[in-house]
Amino acid sequence: MTSRAAANWVAFNTILRKEIRRFTRIWQQTVLPPMITMTLYLLIFGNLIGPRIGEMDGHRYIDYIAPGIIMMSVITNSYSNVVSSFFGARFQKFVEEMLVSPTPMYLILLGYVGGGVARGLLVGAAVSAVTFVFADLRIEHALVTFLVVLLTAVLFSLAGFINAIFAKNFDDIAIIPTFVLTPLTYLGGVFYSIQLLPDFWQKVSMLNPILYMVNAFRYGILGISDIGIEFAFGIICLFILMLYLGCLTLLNRGYGIRS
Repeated sequence: MTSRAAANWVAFNTILRKEIRRFTRIWQQTVLPPMITMTLYLLIFGNLIGPRIGEMDGHRYIDYIAPGIIMMSVITNSYSNVVSSFFGARFQKFVEEMLVSPTPMYLILLGYVGGGVARGLLVGAAVSAVTFVFADLRIEHALVTFLVVLLTAVLFSLAGFINAIFAKNFDDIAIIPTFVLTPLTYLGGVFYSIQLLPDFWQKVSMLNPILYMVNAFRYGILGISDIGIEFAFGIICLFILMLYLGCLTLLNRGYGIRS
């Protein structure tokens, strides 16, 4: 390994370790609340309402919604970790120290995204452990399941990074999760199959990127999906590429960072 490559590895590893320690140090605020929230979803929608709904696509309702609930936790936590951390770095001005260092911009981006992915995967694993207590789940396609979770965490970590760049104050980092992310998640097929919708609304739902992630993850666990798996992976990868290039462009231009 050359001296430059070694220096880049140290820089990346430092950012990544800082990000992981940041959320693991306060696990009572970052890991425990999602577990409690998703447990309530399972109790209310799965155990109380589910028996009245019956089966959906040949599965118990609680089993049907369980993959979507796990995916909700991954989406929310990977996004919130990056947006709060990078905006905090901007607000406290120590992000400028990284910008004037010889660390490549893409490594700074990957370090923050890696932290978001780590939190998303950790919370997803914790919520999955709770979910398996309530639902009778058997992972049908392990590789698909893992890849979908990983790619989804990457995608929303990148999305959180963009939000952190454009945010002007702490209120701005809550606007996108509240008014965009939450509606898209609830309308992304977590609690229902889009086959239940009229044709027009099925087509509208296809514009929701979260629909592809939820269905691909449901396919990995239950083996059923409203969307073609290859197409779902293509959409997810396309969004990742677009967001990555967008983040890198904003970083290189110093948008919202250099005054």
